[in-house]
Amino acid sequence: MDNFLASSLKQFRDFKSLGDRTFSQLNDEQLFWQFNASSNSIAHIVKHLHGNMLSRWIDFLHSDGEKAGRNRDMEFENTDMSRQELLGLWERGWECLFEALEALSTQDLSKTILIRGEEHTVLEAVHRQLAHYPYHVGQIVYIGKMCLDEQWASLSIPKGRSENYNQEKFAQKKR
Repeated sequence: MDNFLASSLKQFRDFKSLGDRTFSQLNDEQLFWQFNASSNSIAHIVKHLHGNMLSRWIDFLHSDGEKAGRNRDMEFENTDMSRQELLGLWERGWECLFEALEALSTQDLSKTILIRGEEHTVLEAVHRQLAHYPYHVGQIVYIGKMCLDEQWASLSIPKGRSENYNQEKFAQKKR
């Protein structure tokens, strides 16, 4: 189970990195761009992740994961904020998650916590967020690709380069 916690932290860090690398390619306007009025901008998604992370991970083992003061609906409203403020929300949300996970022990994984009054083991709650956050990070990446089109720098194996990538990987010494 120690491996589970270490693996979860690594996966969360990897997904945060995808968002970071997307933000680095986008200008301020693109962070707030919406395809249409009913779609989310990257800013909406960042505000939602921030709200969710604070709600879920603050006082994680002792209070319901849906905090009374959270206004989830406002996370999807357009608000006047700068790139710096938006990325500050992104950083604070992840910082809260990492602090909570790093404080967990193997024994904590079988404890029961609440999310909206529903019981979850800590293990289940971590799995729940390992599904939720990558879903939204994928949306951030996709919107970034839409904004940049041909100027997008791939975050994984670039289109048309799989064969070269595999040759390089298989040529390396086994780890």
